[in-house]
Amino acid sequence: MKRILITNDDGIESEGIIRLARAAKDFGEVWVVAPDGQRSAASHSIIIRGHLDVRPYAFPVEGVRAYACSGTPADCARVGIRYLMDPAPDILLSGINLGYNMGVDIQYSGTVGAAFEADRFGIPAIALSESHSEDHRIGDRYLPEVLRMLIDRRLEPGQVYNVNFPDCGPEECRGILENRTVSRDSMYQDRYIETEKLPEGGFRLAVNGIFSMKCKEGTDFHALVNNYISVGVLNNIC
Repeated sequence: MKRILITNDDGIESEGIIRLARAAKDFGEVWVVAPDGQRSAASHSIIIRGHLDVRPYAFPVEGVRAYACSGTPADCARVGIRYLMDPAPDILLSGINLGYNMGVDIQYSGTVGAAFEADRFGIPAIALSESHSEDHRIGDRYLPEVLRMLIDRRLEPGQVYNVNFPDCGPEECRGILENRTVSRDSMYQDRYIETEKLPEGGFRLAVNGIFSMKCKEGTDFHALVNNYISVGVLNNIC
């Protein structure tokens, strides 16, 4: 049985991390170290000034030892690997993120940042994400199969798995596509809209995303818009 560390960037109270921990229990001993609040788009950032507060957390899955941390997802991975778990975990699972982590948006993802941090310490990692839909049937249906498929696979140093579940019903899901490349396109083309004038020539901006389905075949984006589960390999900087 494996020693499994789980984190996320949506916070320890997120429904996705609870579902992931529940599924992971079939594969081994599960620990959770996750942010004490929302940390989306934290990327691979860590806290290097100040301190981290880590507190035991009454996690709603029996048998799971859990801690809430004041830091980023990458901090949570570090705390679990370098401080709390002895021996170190066999694998880190990050997610299930609320919102896709695919295409160019991956570079902003705290979910993926935590996976990369685990890889930095030689721990295999899988990042898992799904759409913002409230329908989680695809994730719940296929999550055990995806974990069975990937949990014993080993990648080269500097690589992690990235999994995204499509936004469709179980009867519409067309299966799993592996070896998906990262799309250079994004589901939303961001632009800024001025919403208010500020004193002394300043102005306030809001991000306004323009929805786009433009994507290339063979990519993670293309798999998702065609109702496939996307599995790909991401490369860290080292």
